[in-house]
Amino acid sequence: MMQTNTRQGVVLMIATTFIFAMQDGISRHLAGEYNVLMIVMIRYWFFAAFVIAIAKRRAGSVRAAAATTQPVLQIFRGLLLVAEICVMVLAFVMLGLVEAHAIFASYPLIVAALSGPILGETVGWRRWAAIAIGFVGVIVILQPGSGVFTPSALIALTSAGMFALYSLLTRYAARRDSAATSFFWTGVAGAFAITFVGVWYWEPMIASDWGWMALLCVTGATGHFMLIKTYEVAEASAVQPFAYFQLVFASMVGLFVFSETLRTNVVIGGGLVVAAGLFTLWRARSAP
Repeated sequence: MMQTNTRQGVVLMIATTFIFAMQDGISRHLAGEYNVLMIVMIRYWFFAAFVIAIAKRRAGSVRAAAATTQPVLQIFRGLLLVAEICVMVLAFVMLGLVEAHAIFASYPLIVAALSGPILGETVGWRRWAAIAIGFVGVIVILQPGSGVFTPSALIALTSAGMFALYSLLTRYAARRDSAATSFFWTGVAGAFAITFVGVWYWEPMIASDWGWMALLCVTGATGHFMLIKTYEVAEASAVQPFAYFQLVFASMVGLFVFSETLRTNVVIGGGLVVAAGLFTLWRARSAP
């Protein structure tokens, strides 16, 4: 039976958001020079090879790792994630890292709000209050006249909705499948799907960018495995507010690496969503 460890889940979530933020910075650099589909395809080739190696080590064989009573769910998860990554990387290029993440920060709100009706998890009024505070923070970030409400912003918002659904399905799959099994299907299904499309958009890559590509592959595999483990040990509604840390980390990358502007409203809004997450942790730890 799956046990819940909220504190461990929170630590895993924060570490995961840091890795994802670094990965997003690399993705923005590469996608600014090469086709998005090619970048995601190469990353998924490494991802698939990595999950097969993990499967052999943890489950004893690839067949054992792939064994699942919910193959449709697992395949759909894999397809959904690779599509979401393509959409989000496109948003990085069109909107910028800080602005794209300001919009993407809305996805934990979607997950926390839907974890009750979809997963049957308990979401009390205090946690709903924290979700509401986080939503106010997002509204502050998306201030009128900032250029957020554009077609590019809709791309980032679509990515947020897709990732929220992926997160909920990951938690649901963890009730019957191990982390190794979910990890296997995430990588293999996604790799097959993106290869059918991305191979038609191949472009030559310079040597230095191959180094960045290798780092992108490593961070991608590591980040998603940690996300799967996060949902194995903690309820989605308890750890999701801490996914807001990705906004903070990504903003730092955008500011110091890409010389983007960190606007005052982003600082204020980010503070609100982080405060909402800290309050949610306190409630989860103090609840009987």
